Amino acid sequence: MALVTARDGAGTRPAPTNMPIKESSDELNPAVPLPSADVPARSRSSVLDYLAIAIATCGVGYFPIAPGTMGSMVGVLLFLALWNVEFGGAATAGQVFALRLGLMLLATLAVTFVGIWAATQTERRLKKKDPSIVVVDEVAGQMVALLPLMIWLPAWWRVLAAFILFRAFDIWKPYPVRRLEGLKGGTGIMADDLGAGVYAALIVLVMCLLGF
Repeated sequence: MALVTARDGAGTRPAPTNMPIKESSDELNPAVPLPSADVPARSRSSVLDYLAIAIATCGVGYFPIAPGTMGSMVGVLLFLALWNVEFGGAATAGQVFALRLGLMLLATLAVTFVGIWAATQTERRLKKKDPSIVVVDEVAGQMVALLPLMIWLPAWWRVLAAFILFRAFDIWKPYPVRRLEGLKGGTGIMADDLGAGVYAALIVLVMCLLGF
């Protein structure tokens, strides 16, 4: 029988593959076995299920290599697209800033709350905890990491720094980020990435304040 690795106090132990598995789109965080009670019951297929999976995967969730990183790249592209929205020549610089900031915050909140629903539905449909194909959480977390660049121009090196920092915190999951993923359903899937995004945003903010 094929085996997977499970962690215990003594190191690692073999676990049968028929145990429920908690997956992860973060390439350096391996899948781990779970108690059956932690796995959501499978839901019946419906049009909403397929819509949820489409949203949860953001078009890159099935990518065979580093889907989490691909999800972060979608977040960067969405941020840059929103930054370049035109508001008309009559708007003052202050009005453009306010409109741009409002649009970015609204988009981040929309991705977060729609992502919670989509991730929850995808978990139930696939009967897996945090399916590896779900990357909408990386999209939302990356957008949070980029928010300080609404105040400072999103120069390429700042965008790159925000991208690298978010990926690092999303994989590392410092306290209390790792605990957040223990929340149920899509809330847990989204919360840890949002927490990683906050950590990254704080460092990006400090870098900008220091003139980087």
